[in-house]
Amino acid sequence: MRIAVDAVGGDHGSAVVVAGAIDGARRFGVELLLAGPEAEVRQALSSCNTSGLDVIVADAPQIIGMEEQPAQAVRRKPRSAIAVALDAVKDGRATALVSAGHSGAVMAGALQKLGRIHGIDRPAIAGYLPSMKGKTLVLDLGAVTDPRPHHLVQFAQMGTIYIERAFGVARPTVGLLSNGVEPSKGNQLVQETFPLLAAAPGIDFHGNVEGNDITRGVVDVVVTDGFTGNVALKTAEGAAALINETMRRRLTSSIVRKALAGLLYPAFREVRKDLDYAEQGGAPLLGIDGVVIISHGRSNERAIASAVGVAKQSAEGDVPGTIARLMAMLEPSTESVAAG
Repeated sequence: MRIAVDAVGGDHGSAVVVAGAIDGARRFGVELLLAGPEAEVRQALSSCNTSGLDVIVADAPQIIGMEEQPAQAVRRKPRSAIAVALDAVKDGRATALVSAGHSGAVMAGALQKLGRIHGIDRPAIAGYLPSMKGKTLVLDLGAVTDPRPHHLVQFAQMGTIYIERAFGVARPTVGLLSNGVEPSKGNQLVQETFPLLAAAPGIDFHGNVEGNDITRGVVDVVVTDGFTGNVALKTAEGAAALINETMRRRLTSSIVRKALAGLLYPAFREVRKDLDYAEQGGAPLLGIDGVVIISHGRSNERAIASAVGVAKQSAEGDVPGTIARLMAMLEPSTESVAAG
């Protein structure tokens, strides 16, 4: 299995992305296609141990800036790293894409080159947030900021299929993010979506959930619009950073505390690992007819390596194919729910 990696995406440059991809390839036993300006990528590779690995460099000299309009940028720059890597997935030279670059361009390019799964109107970014019971899958995390009610139903169906197929969660429960658990709570989108989710096939709908229910692990899957989901994600990341920094300051404020902290260091290290976004590394863009993993712009080497693992897991579980097959089975009922 070969994973295509956008070698120049992300805030830290090609050296970090390439090193992380190499680590991921070794850890998860995959081959790599690194897309980016050839000289820059090979320079980054010169600092890595690639012995025993199958690595291809695909020259992609054009750069998509963060200020560019996504769809237009992908069309105008066919030799950008995102476009070249997606072409590799499209023509079968790679099985999946990992990118920490312009997420809008990744989504626009995936729609243009790979297309949507039949029966899915909008793709959704699905990522895990830590909870008291493990992790909660939340979608959408930023792909569709202004969805319609039936889009959220599709998000719930895709999230259910993904968590069952990729992680073996039997009959996962689904919650609709709102400002109260009562069916009457929420904005117009939430109130219109509630009865559709309650009637939709293939979903074990728990009802409305509040923001703190995500970290409590009340349900396995939480659906929301991309604007709210992205705010929730960034808030969770900020809270995790705050907890880690507060613990560090408090536990190193005196010699006695430092000594006690040394004894408890293994436990603190596990807490930091549980709260670290880099452990997940990337989030799948569900609804696309191919495996596309979107990583955080500030991904470090460990996050990129983890994203390679997520890509392999999604491909081995045939997540897009499973979504396509099950959505085809649900399509008549889904259409009637959306019409209602």
